[in-house]
Amino acid sequence: MSLEHVILVDEYDTELGTMEKMEAHLKGELHRAFSVIIMNGKGEMLLQQRALHKYHSGGLWTNACCSHPRPGESIITAANRRLQEEMGLKTVLQIKSHFIYKASFENGLTEHELDYVLVGNSDLEPLINPDEVNDFKWIAIDTLKMSIVSYPELYTVWFRELFHRNLL
Repeated sequence: MSLEHVILVDEYDTELGTMEKMEAHLKGELHRAFSVIIMNGKGEMLLQQRALHKYHSGGLWTNACCSHPRPGESIITAANRRLQEEMGLKTVLQIKSHFIYKASFENGLTEHELDYVLVGNSDLEPLINPDEVNDFKWIAIDTLKMSIVSYPELYTVWFRELFHRNLL
């Protein structure tokens, strides 16, 4: 299996090169990422619980999927690829916004990402990939916001950032 590489960027999303994914997370290098938000016809958001064995944030709840585009891959193409790989879903995705965040984890890794937020709609039930996802649920936005405020430790750091920046 070949090593995954991320796209290093500056704060203006100018590409600076590539780096092996784990090395970038060990060094805390700013790199391009994306977070996909899926809504259904009832106005509920699809959440996934990350697989328990993930290299960080295992077992935490987050948006439908998130990852990094490969070198030479567009954000939209990468987001569609990962949504299919993680949740077994296909839908039209649109870029809504982006933001930069930085967070350190107990295992010595640092997420320092320029994170694109993409949104799409689906009323289909996901077919989750157990290598990536432990569980999923649909949740009303008001219920989700109350839960994030009351139990922030149940959610990934980037998902809490989406909430605090009013990007949900």
